[in-house]
Amino acid sequence: MAERGHVGNFRYGRSTELGYARVSTVKQDLERQLDALTAVGIAPERIFVDKKSGAHTDRPGLNALLEYAREGDVIVVHTLDRLGRTVRDTLNLIHDLTERGVGLRNLADPIKVDSSNPADPMGQLALVLLALFAQMERTYMFERAALARAVAARNGRRTGRPSVVDPDRLTYAVYLRDTEGLTMSEIAAKTGITRATLYRHLPPRPAEPITAGGQPEPRA
Repeated sequence: MAERGHVGNFRYGRSTELGYARVSTVKQDLERQLDALTAVGIAPERIFVDKKSGAHTDRPGLNALLEYAREGDVIVVHTLDRLGRTVRDTLNLIHDLTERGVGLRNLADPIKVDSSNPADPMGQLALVLLALFAQMERTYMFERAALARAVAARNGRRTGRPSVVDPDRLTYAVYLRDTEGLTMSEIAAKTGITRATLYRHLPPRPAEPITAGGQPEPRA
């Protein structure tokens, strides 16, 4: 815990630092992120974890962290891409946390963000840069999608959702994800099911622990 002041939405005396770590597949290891978070003094039971792609909206560890956080707390991540599917998602999350009086800081990104200290001009500049990147990312996404549709139409390929998903291939996809730890791209290549269809039709993963050290500490 660290001594804090009163700036903007932040009204507290001592803050609790909470960690968040995420990897995209079961084959990846959380150890590097956990080591970085524990090295700055965050106890394992206060580090919330997910083993899911950023494309998944259902991330129980992150959801539990957001519910657990209280005004004055600071959420610490190794890098910002652990938090959101896109820069825009991350920026929106930072905004929502700031409104709640919850800070966010990163450890290893080239651009350092610390929204727990609104008086820091470099921290505010980092948020402005993130907003710029979010807008650029959105523009590029629309351009790529439009180009892909144009190329598909020119080559006579049909775009849109397939009407039927072979249940045997879907079962095989579940095996590849949960047992073999393959990424969605690898599963799509092996099964012939598009990534969009996999995201829509694959059943949820088995529940994972939400912290690195057992149950979170009780909060009032």
